[in-house]
Parts: sequence; C-alpha cells; structure tokens
Amino acid sequence: MIPIGTNIWPGRRPYANYALIGMNIAVFLASYDPFAYVLWGPAAPIRPWARIMMLTPADWRFWQPVTYAFLHGGLLHILGNMFFLYLFGNNVNDRLGHPGYLCFYIAGAVFSGLGHVLFHSYSHVPTIGASGAVAAVTGAYLVFFPRSLITVLYWFVFLFGTVHIPAIWFIGLKMILLDNLVVRTSPFIAYDAHLAGYAVGIGLSLGLLASRLIPTNHLDLWSSIVQWNRRRRFRAMVADGYDPFTATRQVQSWPVSVDQAQSAKERQAAQLRARIYGSISQRDLAGAASAYLELKALDGGQVISRQAILDIANYLASQGRYVEAAQAYEAYLAHYSSSAQAEQVMLMLGLLYSRYLNKPNDALQWLRRAVELLVDPGQKDLCQREILRLGGSPA
Repeated sequence: MIPIGTNIWPGRRPYANYALIGMNIAVFLASYDPFAYVLWGPAAPIRPWARIMMLTPADWRFWQPVTYAFLHGGLLHILGNMFFLYLFGNNVNDRLGHPGYLCFYIAGAVFSGLGHVLFHSYSHVPTIGASGAVAAVTGAYLVFFPRSLITVLYWFVFLFGTVHIPAIWFIGLKMILLDNLVVRTSPFIAYDAHLAGYAVGIGLSLGLLASRLIPTNHLDLWSSIVQWNRRRRFRAMVADGYDPFTATRQVQSWPVSVDQAQSAKERQAAQLRARIYGSISQRDLAGAASAYLELKALDGGQVISRQAILDIANYLASQGRYVEAAQAYEAYLAHYSSSAQAEQVMLMLGLLYSRYLNKPNDALQWLRRAVELLVDPGQKDLCQREILRLGGSPA
C-alpha cells in the first residue's frame, strides 16, 4: 500500500519544502559513490569526504544528527524519501510558514537521529537518510490534517487499484504501527529513528496547537482531543453525579446530595442544578434552559459547568430569546474567560447586542475584545466588519 496523493492543497507555495528537497538531491549527487559497494561494502556507499557527515551511534559528533539526514544510500532511497517529503511536507510547510517549517524539519532530523543513537549506542554501523526527518513531517501532517484523505495505491497478486483512507488511520496504523513496530524485518532500516521522528513530529505539533503558537481549527487533532475530553467529562459528570460546585467528587445520586443541603434555598438550587444536568443528558435543552433561568432567578450567583451554560446560551439564542441568551453568554465569560471558546462567545455576544438588542456600545466592547483573540480568518473578518458597521475603528 503506497500513498500517492492527498485531497488537500497548500494555500501558498511551499518554497521551504522545495528548498529542502533540492538540498537533499544536491547533497546526494555530490556525496553518493556508485562504486562504494565494491570498495567499502553495502553499509556506506558514500564518498570519502562525506563520511564524516554520517551518524555512527557508538562514536558520533555533535554535527552529525543534522548532516546524516542529507546523505542517502542510493537512488531508490533518495527518491522514496523526497516523494514522501513532497507528499506530506507541502501542507505542513503551509501551516508552519517557511522559517518555522525549516526549523521543524531540522528538529525532526536531530531528534530522530538521537533516538536512533539512544537505542543503538553500541553500534558502529553508520546511519544516513532523511527518513527520520520525513517521519517528523508526516507526524505533523497527521496532527494538522487527520481527517484529510490519502489516495493509496494497493495491489495483491493481480488485484490492484486505489482507495481513499483518512490520514489518521493510514499514517497511524499503517505507516507507524505496521511498518515500524509490527514488521521490523530489514537490518538496513533504522526503525527506531523513524519512531523517534514520528514521536517528535506529533508531540511538537500538538504543543504548537495547544499553546496557540499556530492557530488551531476544528479539523486538527488537538481540537478533536479537546472536544473528546469535553464530552468525556460531561458524560462522567452526569453518570457519576458529579457536582461541579463542590471541591469533592460525590459518588452518590442527586437525591442524596439534595437531602444533604443545609437550607431550603440550597436544596432548591441543588434540585434545579440536577434538573439542568438531567435535561442535558437527555438532550432536552428546553428543559435545561427553563431550569437554568429558574436557578438564576433564585440566586444570580449560581454557576453551572462550562459546557452546560454554553449549550443553554446557544439554545436560547436559536429560539430568539436574545436578552436571556446574552445574559447566559455574559455569565459564561464571567466564569470561563480563559476557555478555548471564549473569543467565539465574545463574538456571538457582540453580534447579539449589535443586531438584535440595539446596544451598540455593549456590542463594540465585546467585539473589540473578540477581534484581538480570534484566530479563524473568517470569524476575525466578520468581527472587524461588524465593528466598522457600528462606527468603530478597525483593529
């Protein structure tokens, strides 16, 4: 099964990736010795002047974790690595930018080389090739575009054709698990360098998204993990009777928790919170919204979980109950202003005040805060246009 294409294209020319491919080819043409097999054996088909660039685990120099990645042991070796770098690197270059992509590639080469040294520290067999760096780039592609489709050429005896497989499955199961963990048959392939490259590529990419050094979106792996974790916590909260307003986890059911309340008001508030979570668990947002409004009327200082209040606010807005929706969104921001969705809530709140509640000053307050935090180009453009429509100055 050989990947031959993807269904996405970079938004800009991946010049940094082209430069890396060109540099690899240039170094290969300068350093490869087609007669080295006869003189030196199959382990080192490299011209004598370039042998200092190879990475020997038992006796390596500080520059070799970089230089080894630009040497290749044959035509198929260089063509295979450069094809995979072209296939997956163009879109990663687009996400990271040219300087960031170059640094990322070098980091992948270094850490994959050091990973090989770690597991083969007593080996005197030299290591060459860009496979570890390419693995890091492929790992980054998995993180940034897990739902993209990879066109795969397959054959079995006389049966052959193409099939489209999501990147997360093809890269994760076939390229990482099967090719490097299950099937380790060749003594001439640095499997551990590949695995170290995948690990650093995936880890660095997730770190860049989590820290927002590069913008995230709802299609990347980090957003999928965040959404999964939110659903997991909510399911656990509903199933186990978790009370988010206390510091301890209560395993008992809601009626027991209500009975332990110390006053009539607290009992009523606990009952309303139980109604909110019970309604949400049954996908009854109308019932959850009704219980939430009763809870706020009873005690305006009451707080419910982040996802619950967001679901209720969205429901109220969809029903045209704009005043109540705005109050719910403001309650969300009052308690969860550092959440990953805060800027979208600010944008929604600004639009409510601008378009439905005729409060331009309040709208501008939230829109100006949102435009500084939004990373999605479409949302940011919408926010700026709304600010201009209200007579505010552009950000």
